[in-house]
Amino acid sequence: MRRCLRCDTGFPGPRWLCPRCGYEPGALAGFPAFAPELAHAEAGFDSEHFAALARLEASNFWFRARNELILWALSRYFTGASRLLEAGCGTGFVLSGIAAAKPALEITGSEIAATGLDFAARRVPDARLIQMDARHIPFRDEFDVCCAFDVIEHIEDDRAVLRALRQAAVPGGGLLITVPQHPGLWSEYDVRARHVRRYRAADLREKVTEAGFEILRMTSFVMLLLPLMAASRLAQQKSRADYDPLAELKMAPALNWALEKVLAAERVLIRAGLSLPVGGSLLVVARRAE
Repeated sequence: MRRCLRCDTGFPGPRWLCPRCGYEPGALAGFPAFAPELAHAEAGFDSEHFAALARLEASNFWFRARNELILWALSRYFTGASRLLEAGCGTGFVLSGIAAAKPALEITGSEIAATGLDFAARRVPDARLIQMDARHIPFRDEFDVCCAFDVIEHIEDDRAVLRALRQAAVPGGGLLITVPQHPGLWSEYDVRARHVRRYRAADLREKVTEAGFEILRMTSFVMLLLPLMAASRLAQQKSRADYDPLAELKMAPALNWALEKVLAAERVLIRAGLSLPVGGSLLVVARRAE
């Protein structure tokens, strides 16, 4: 069901015109725009990086490994899903992986930055794409699974995002999120990526359950590479002036291949039922509680 962000009325149908108050969102670059005032605000992400991300992420070990983990979780916990929302879809890399693996799934992607939607539309031409603020989602009881992958750490009021995702999910619907973990790893990378925080597992668990979800699985990932990651973050503190925020995406092919194999070994442990206690990131799988 669509939800009017002006009067909170829920309504079905293919159009965004609210039958109660008459509000209808405008368009931005051909996409329905629910927060056009924020489309170029640059608060949570530097939109200049979208082009580089679109070029580099498909070959980078971390993005590829995260996609594999997401696809596994989606298949393992939400086998009957037919409608999916990704809030903060960026360039559409995750959506393209989901669309390829699950072509019958009806996919909706959103991004606050208008620039990202252009890349996402090229990657996933059959997806429904909208410009929106993830704190104010124009859907209610609509999606079997709602997702946000490395998104909520960019937003000061992450609790509002989690509440909005719950409202957008159908009763009993799912939640899939990933976030960066361990505040002690905070570095120049987080500053340049415009993160607001890195998460402790206990804090994220509290926020997800407070929003109205029941956690089915929570695990760290990038555990085996944590020492390497910590060393990299420490080095960043000593070279802030000339720090390249995209440097980690530009590694030698042999090293990139080796690191991807390490994370593939981690997925074997996770698929076997082991929830890793530490790691650079966290995955949460949850279900909307009633």
